[in-house]
Amino acid sequence: MISVVQRVSEARVVIDGQVAGEIGAGLLVLLCAERGDTEVQGDKLLAKLLKLRIFSDDAGKMNHSVQDLDGRGTVGGLLVISQFTLAADASGGNRPSFTAAAKPDEGRRLYDYFVAQARLAHPLVQTGQFGADMKVHLVNDGPVTIPLRIAPVLQ
Repeated sequence: MISVVQRVSEARVVIDGQVAGEIGAGLLVLLCAERGDTEVQGDKLLAKLLKLRIFSDDAGKMNHSVQDLDGRGTVGGLLVISQFTLAADASGGNRPSFTAAAKPDEGRRLYDYFVAQARLAHPLVQTGQFGADMKVHLVNDGPVTIPLRIAPVLQ
């Protein structure tokens, strides 16, 4: 699974002119399932996201996770957006190939699984809609943007 994680002071996703998901301070997670991914990659990625120490402490050092946003027990939100284009390969020309992305049905299944697990583990989870044309609005705090990848086990 591939993700791009952005520390945000606020973020929202709009579908057909309506806000579908919105958070204050927290993490915007762009998520892509790759061919060969299973729930194992989703579980590992979620565990990493929830413990990723990219929020500042009182000294300005990145020592807090989204589960303890300010070191005083304030929990940040997660806004999880499906984005198959993270699997793009543009090495063969100017038009990217997306063959590394999971097939749509499998991508949806793994996205839904990831979101369900996130909701079990974290109290503030919002989402976009798999496969929809979404407009994502965010204020990147820092800016802090981190790519994460939990490699699939290809057979």
